[in-house]
Amino acid sequence: MKRRDFLKGVAGASALAICAPLCNSSASLPRQSDRPPAADQETRVFLAGIRPGSSSAELETAVREAALAASDFSWLSRGDAVFIKPALNSGHPYPATTSPVAVSAMVKLLKEKGARRVVVGDMSGIGHVKLSPQGLQGSTRRLMDISGMAKTVQVAGAEINFFEEAGWRGFYEDSMATGAHWKRGLMMPGILKEMDHIVLMPRCGRHVLAGATLGLKAAVGYWRTDTRLEYHRDAATFHEKTAEANTSQTLLAKQRLVISAADKLLTTFGPDQGYVHQPAIGLIIASGSVVAHDMVSLAWLLENREQIPSDQRDGFIDSSPLVARLANDWVVAKLGGWRQAISSDKLIKNDLRTIWDDRVLNHAYKIFQNVPRLAITAANRQLPGTIKERLSKMVLS
Repeated sequence: MKRRDFLKGVAGASALAICAPLCNSSASLPRQSDRPPAADQETRVFLAGIRPGSSSAELETAVREAALAASDFSWLSRGDAVFIKPALNSGHPYPATTSPVAVSAMVKLLKEKGARRVVVGDMSGIGHVKLSPQGLQGSTRRLMDISGMAKTVQVAGAEINFFEEAGWRGFYEDSMATGAHWKRGLMMPGILKEMDHIVLMPRCGRHVLAGATLGLKAAVGYWRTDTRLEYHRDAATFHEKTAEANTSQTLLAKQRLVISAADKLLTTFGPDQGYVHQPAIGLIIASGSVVAHDMVSLAWLLENREQIPSDQRDGFIDSSPLVARLANDWVVAKLGGWRQAISSDKLIKNDLRTIWDDRVLNHAYKIFQNVPRLAITAANRQLPGTIKERLSKMVLS
């Protein structure tokens, strides 16, 4: 979502807010005492350090180091097909989208480990692409070209796939192990039925609606327009539905690894635009657990938000609950029209001061029945011990 596009929609959304009840649904933020207990066993999250100005080859090496530390790839048999799910909400370059170099490194590693077929794909956000039973507007393929990801991953040996190109009937309904806040199953892309495994490669960034966009939030990219409409329209449980969607039968059965390049971060506004911060040492974050990954990724985002110059912060537009509500109304209108937006719930935006404020993670702890007891481990020599120590303190329960 671009700032100017949002501002164009604010007039209509503001009028809508006058017509609609000030709060037609509510959701209270969870208390610390509501969290389930910490897990008995440790869940490991591996960090590889990467210095600013490093070459593509050095970044690829860091990605490989983190991935090989996080997984022995025993799940991958020779001849298997692997789907890589990046975050490609728009055509904006990394870190608004997943790092093409990081995806390229993973494609090469999977090929080396015996994958017969590696497919990279996504469907971009409603501000850029809309699929309906009547047809299609926009193109994720074009956005992947613009972002630089398409050429990079194809050179590495991957296929590319764009869910909307299969048409409205190219999706299937997938049930969730826990979907209490959903009215129906998730409409997922048919290409996943052809895949043996999934590697999730999100980005680390701010999100004007959700607060942050990390691994759990990346599930939205799979969904058909009607699933996205329910998600945004019934916004009182927006964050809870995000967590529950990660219990889809497909993801539980096939997702093996979550790995993010976070040597650059979109630290304000999001998901498409904002202030890009490059820390003195960047990270590659990898884990077999999407929840554990997101705990560390969010801690890294919050730490780096504190480092940006005060004159580069988005201020009101970045932090205002009203802006988030109006922006969500605009998204609902884009997905299903203004009548749907009029009847939509009020979105309550995460106020992210610590990782324990995040409603997505707090609900994920409940549905996965524990808070991961994290062990943050260095995956290469470039990771300073001070970073590991600071992040470890931030994720202590």
